[in-house]
Amino acid sequence: MKTQEINLSGNMPEKKFRAGAISATVWSNKTKNKTGEEVSYKTISMERCYKDKEGNWKNTNSMRVNDLPKAWTVLMEAYKFLVFKEQDMFKGE
Repeated sequence: MKTQEINLSGNMPEKKFRAGAISATVWSNKTKNKTGEEVSYKTISMERCYKDKEGNWKNTNSMRVNDLPKAWTVLMEAYKFLVFKEQDMFKGE
């Protein structure tokens, strides 16, 4: 189980998709390749929100069986977002 994290690297979420307590977040990341050139890439994180016994909101990456349809839905939306965004980049060529 993971608790809420603070992103120290400074990258911000590009887009978040939510279905009930399940969410998928698209992140834009940057790194340097072997020649020192800056390159960017995308990652997707997924989590489920829930309340603990004391009523505090928590996050986890573990999914229950009933969460899987929503997990599939938010992942597909994140995938479509990335695919269509990439296609839009090449429309002018």
